[in-house]
This record gives sequence, structure tokens and C-alpha cells, in this order.
Amino acid sequence: MAFRARADVWLAGPWLCLRRARALATSAALATKAVLPFEAIPQCPGNKWLRVLRIWKEQGYEDLHLHMHQLFQELGPIFRYDLGRTQVVSVMLPEDAEKIFQVESLYPYRTPMDPWKAYRELRGQQCGVFLLNGAEWRFNRLRLNPNVLSPKAVQNFIPMVDTVARDFTEALKKKVLQNARGSLTMDAQPSIYNYVIEASAFALFGERLGLFGQHLNSGSLAFVNALNTMLQSTGKLMFLPRSLSRWTSTQAWKEHFEAWDHISEYANNCIQRVYQELARGRPQQYRGITAELMLQGDLTLDAIKANIIELTAGSVDTTSFPLLTTLFELARNPKVQEALHQESLAAAASISENPQRITSELPLLRAALKETLRLYPVGGFVERILNTDLVLQNYHVPAGTLVKVYLYSFGRNPAVFSCPELYDPQRWLDSRQSFQHLAFGFGVRQCLGRRLAEVEMLLLLHQVLKSFHVETQLQEDLRMLYHFVLRPTSVPLLTFRPIDSSSLLTSGVYHVPSLLP
Repeated sequence: MAFRARADVWLAGPWLCLRRARALATSAALATKAVLPFEAIPQCPGNKWLRVLRIWKEQGYEDLHLHMHQLFQELGPIFRYDLGRTQVVSVMLPEDAEKIFQVESLYPYRTPMDPWKAYRELRGQQCGVFLLNGAEWRFNRLRLNPNVLSPKAVQNFIPMVDTVARDFTEALKKKVLQNARGSLTMDAQPSIYNYVIEASAFALFGERLGLFGQHLNSGSLAFVNALNTMLQSTGKLMFLPRSLSRWTSTQAWKEHFEAWDHISEYANNCIQRVYQELARGRPQQYRGITAELMLQGDLTLDAIKANIIELTAGSVDTTSFPLLTTLFELARNPKVQEALHQESLAAAASISENPQRITSELPLLRAALKETLRLYPVGGFVERILNTDLVLQNYHVPAGTLVKVYLYSFGRNPAVFSCPELYDPQRWLDSRQSFQHLAFGFGVRQCLGRRLAEVEMLLLLHQVLKSFHVETQLQEDLRMLYHFVLRPTSVPLLTFRPIDSSSLLTSGVYHVPSLLP
């Protein structure tokens, strides 16, 4: 199967030199068996305080991934730099990620999102696993895993997500039928964003927001707007010390706190409704992750609220951007899209009968999502503070060092992925690969909501690809910027054209939604 070549930013010349240099360095290391000291690690040029000042001045670092990408080409697969008083080592190879995983402690450290933590401190609210570290983090995580990440949990919430995915597709069919051209060209980002929030809220809280209904609930609309405002303000505040930004970004802090107040109020109301329902007796069917946590009684209501809110907030960008970029890549790689269409058609009857089969009957679609996240990782990096000394690329890295695995460069490294400029899902069908899919992190601190995100993406793409051919006029690569997460600078218009127009005439099965603009 042939795939469209992409004009990639990876520079072949410097990397051929780098690969030869790595081969020579490896041979020399094997010959001498001498581990080089930390100070011998190539160092990023430039003044560390000027680097910090630039980030503060620009309130972020939108081209962080491209800057690091260039440094890897110039300095090799490992380099170090100072960011203020913090020593950071940057790597981008699977073997280094695997070594970090092998020495991981029971309490892997994650830098907390300071704007989120500031809100909880001011309001006296508890933190969830996204913000916690140490023993408290582990206590919460071990009680959340069975209800969020385990195969049994996934099978429980799949039917709920499937209902939302079907509603989304019915809304899309209705819009196409209303268009005289027999197709629909649209900016799909708002619709997919709403789909993700609706599906996540249903699985987490056990109730629909009503984003598909004719009459949108004002409380639901306020919740959606608050989530959007919170995520936008997070990007403005996360790079500045709180002591400085309280004076330079007062409006952003005000918007951030007000948004969290709305989110917290919505979560409180949902949890109270779940609590009252459970007080009347144990439900006969699955009622969502919050209800399951309450029934088990291992976490306090405050802890449940904290964790569910963080899962909701973390699910939006983690899922919506990969959905958009996958549809874009399929639109400009029609042969891949056709293969996925045939796979979805072949599995349609089985999945319709039992939606839980979505995790096993669409291997190429699962591979396509991995390929999308290789090229467009949502998280810029995976970070760990080493709890023990470690040798990376034959350099001694002492305990206490912050190590970051940069995923953008990781996925575009020709030493790891052959022809990285190609969108080729089939590369992931080889089950022998190890430590190459790190989009959701690794180890005990991998993304808690990854299975929910994967299910949301699989079900929506399956429903859309069964009925529509997706097209785009844009053939250039998407440009990405780092703004809390990696996201496209702009989203191209997508055209949804029905493969079989008769399949759209399925009125009467679902209520008429109004999600799509």
C-alpha cells in the first residue's frame, strides 16, 4: 500500500551525520566501557536566565518542540540545559525511556500544574492524581485504576460512549442531507470538542450534558464554556511564577478562578445527584465511574470529586486534537482511509451487536491512532525526576535530575521509525515493538484516562468512516504550537461526503441533535 509523502521538518543531512557519530560513539564506549560524567553531556548553548526571561516575556514557548527538535539534530540524542536553578536532561530514544521506566520508583514525580493547584489551595479543595505526588498520589491512583483503566472498567463505559458517538454521526448525517450539494464542508473542531466533553461527562458522571438536544441546558453550556476558558487561561499562566503572574496577569487569574468555580459547581451538583440515587438503593446497571467509586467507598467524596474533575479537564485536548489530526491525515491519504472504511464495514455488524468489541476488531484503526499520535503528540514530553543514578547514552545522570523524553522528536526520528515523513499506520501492526508508543506516557504514572480517550476516538472514527468519505483541500503538513499541550495552529476545513446516500436516510432512530454548527 502506498502512502502520501509528507514534507517533514526533519533534516536528513544532519541526522545522517548524527547516526554515524552515534555509531562511532557506541563503538568507542564498547571498547573502553567507560561511563562518561554528567558534565560531558552536550550542553544547550545560551544563557539560562535569558532563556527563563524569554519564556516569562512571551508567556510561553510556542515553538518549544521545534527548538528542541533542532537541538537534537545539532547536539545528538541527549543534551542538558539549565532552566533557572533546574538541571534538565533531554532525550528522545526508546531505549532511554525504557531505562527510566526500569528504575521507576513507587512514587514517580510529575511537576504539578501550578495554576490548577493555586485554585485548589485558595478554595481549600483536595487535589487529584494529576496534581498529587508521593504516597497520597499512589493511594488515590491504586483505587482509581480498577474503575478507569482496567479492561473491566473499559467494557463498562464503552456502551455509554458508543451512544454519544452514534448521536454525533446522526447529527452529521442530518446536516449533510440539508445541504443541496450532498456534502458538508466545515470546521470540525467545535463539534468534536463538544463530542469529547459529552462522552467524557457521560462516562464519568453518568449523565448527559444535553449538547445534542434541541434545547441546551444553561448549566451544561456554562460548564462547557468554563472548561474552554480554564484550558485557555492555563496556557497563559503555567509558564510564569505565581508571585510574578499575580501582578502581570490579573485578568487571566480572574478568568481561571471563575472558570474553575463553574466546573466545581457542576461537579458538585452531579455528585450530589449520584449520591442521592445511590442512597435509594444499589443501581441495577452501570451508572458511570463516579457511581462505581462511591459504591466502593475507598475514597472520600472530596477525593472522588477532585479526581473526576481532573479527568474531565484532562480528557478534552487529549482526545479532540488527535481526532482532528487523524481525520486530516485520512483526508489527504485516501488509500489509508479506504482501508479503514473497509475494516469498519467488515466489523460493523459485530460492533453494533456488542460495542465492547471495538477494542479488538479494528486493529488498523487502532494503528492509525498510534500513527497520528506519533506525528502529533498532544503532550510535548514525558518527564521524570530520577530517584537513582542512571546511565543514559553512556553518560552518568545522577539521582534528582529532571529527565524529559521529547515526543515530537521521538516520533520523527528515522533511527526509530523508517520513513518518518510517511503516514503509515501499518508500521504499528508489528506486535514486537517496544517503548515506541509513548503518547500516554509509561509505567504506573501513564495517563489515567488513556483508555477512555482511546475508546472515544475509536468509536467516533468507526461511526464516521462507515458512512463518509473525508476530504480536504490542504495538502501541507499541519503546523503545531506548544500551548499547555501541542495543538495545530489552525484546523483545515474538512468535507464529509456520504459514501452511500441511502445510508443517510435512517430517520426515526435517534432524536435530531443540534451539536453541529
